[in-house]
Amino acid sequence: MLLSAVAAVRVSSRSGLPSLLIYLGIGVAIGQDGIGVIFNDVGLTQVIGYAALVVILAEGGLGTKWKQIKPAVPAAAVLSTFGVAVSVGITATAAHYLAGMEWRQALIIGAVVSSTDAAAVFSVLRNVPLPSRLTGVLEAESGFNDAPVVILVVAFSTAGPVEHWYVLIGHIALELAIGAAIGLAVGFLGAYGLRHVALPASGLYPIAVMAIAFTAYAGGAIGHGSGFLAVYLASLVLGNAKLPHSPATRGFAEGLGWIAQIGMFVLLGLLVTPHELGDDILPAIVVGLVLTVVARPVSVFLSTAPFRTPWPEKALLSWAGLRGAVPIVLATIPMVASVPDSRRMFNIVFILVIVYTLVQGPTLPWLARHLKLRDAEAKDLGIESAPLERLRGHLLSMTIPESSRMHGVEVGELRLPSGAAVTLVVRDGTSFVPLPSTVLRRGDELLVVATDPVRDKA
Repeated sequence: MLLSAVAAVRVSSRSGLPSLLIYLGIGVAIGQDGIGVIFNDVGLTQVIGYAALVVILAEGGLGTKWKQIKPAVPAAAVLSTFGVAVSVGITATAAHYLAGMEWRQALIIGAVVSSTDAAAVFSVLRNVPLPSRLTGVLEAESGFNDAPVVILVVAFSTAGPVEHWYVLIGHIALELAIGAAIGLAVGFLGAYGLRHVALPASGLYPIAVMAIAFTAYAGGAIGHGSGFLAVYLASLVLGNAKLPHSPATRGFAEGLGWIAQIGMFVLLGLLVTPHELGDDILPAIVVGLVLTVVARPVSVFLSTAPFRTPWPEKALLSWAGLRGAVPIVLATIPMVASVPDSRRMFNIVFILVIVYTLVQGPTLPWLARHLKLRDAEAKDLGIESAPLERLRGHLLSMTIPESSRMHGVEVGELRLPSGAAVTLVVRDGTSFVPLPSTVLRRGDELLVVATDPVRDKA
């Protein structure tokens, strides 16, 4: 299964599909209607799903650059709170009047599908080079919005519609504040400790960083706050703290993140019984259509109104609200709480995620090109190397796009800062060390070495 899942990453990177679909397919293939493995333990699925989400949020936080998302935090925070509320209201109304669901079930469905999925967003953003301001909004939103949505789903699943909405809003605000405070405190204390305590082996640093992230989740949950927000903020602090062996830590976290995704999606696929999905296909498509073309765009346009976001960016943010494992995991909450029709809600969410991931994932690169929002900025390679650590050096790579004005420019004309240099060019599969007079061409891949003080300028 692991080897098949690893191969699926290659397939998904070529097709533009998030790899979650193939992982779900593996689970379905070995399930009741496939090989015949019977698995119906919803409680275990929820526990493992929560654990996997903690790992995925930790990996996302460790890999997110604060400089990149800092300008986007206000917009992401509004999208994760006010935007979620707008999306829940519109989607629940559609589920009630168009899909014939009772208000309690409709509100649960609306809350479940209103959260963008961190794993899906991070996976797609690896292959779609967007401007940093858009990437920052999407990454921060996917890291922030799990917390309020979990609170809403739990509230609706245990008590149904809340009579005093302002009490629920106050409860959400308190949990978010507690989770944020604990996450930031654990992150800063953990970073301080790792910088001042020399561990005897480099391999212990990644383990320590992940353990600190999990401690933040535990502290948030025990303190009656949002554990998901706590782990994301703690990981964000740790990932930007310039800790020893940070490239190795990010690689270790990325590997754990892939294992978490694979295990969670395969398990969710096992939980589904395909022959029971027939009657729920039409309601899922209807609810998903309203969510995708009405609820998400309205929430984005209203939430970004105070920030003067250009309409092409609003359009892309509307289409990039990818769903994935988070809604499916959250759909197990009403099942564990024995909410009536909870199995039907799970089936609807499962179908919705599959159908609209197939629609949104492959078309996102096309939309970015059409709106002229693709970006070809350099990317850190994050190579763990002792000389690079001592010299405070960075390896960057970039590909010159078709429309770039770098085409026809000599290497010596790039005006790179002192301390940065193009060290290798790959052209038509051939690598060579460039001279200052080497003329760059569209499609060239460049390897750039830069010292730490001039990395951002380079």
